[in-house]
Amino acid sequence: MSIKDWIFGTPSTAPPWPKDENGKAIPPALLTHLSATDMEGQIVITMLESANIPVMTQYPNNGAFGRVVLGFSGTGIDIYVPQTLLTEATDLLASPVKEEAFEEHA
Repeated sequence: MSIKDWIFGTPSTAPPWPKDENGKAIPPALLTHLSATDMEGQIVITMLESANIPVMTQYPNNGAFGRVVLGFSGTGIDIYVPQTLLTEATDLLASPVKEEAFEEHA
């Protein structure tokens, strides 16, 4: 067994970041900044990934340090998606939640 066979943490189920025709990664575009707790950010990330939209996150103003020390970022989270999927991601976040979806599971 070599180190290549090891899995650190949980395997990622996130969709891969898309590439252009030359094999270079599509540049990221800022989708939103959430100033709330990490739970809101995780909900948005999971929703985007379930729609097969890859996500990158950044914690501005030393927010990553806050995540290490406090367990959450006091400065919020910036969520980025590929430029080619920005419109689709924006539409997904803007779509209203249908109450019928909750009634089916109640």
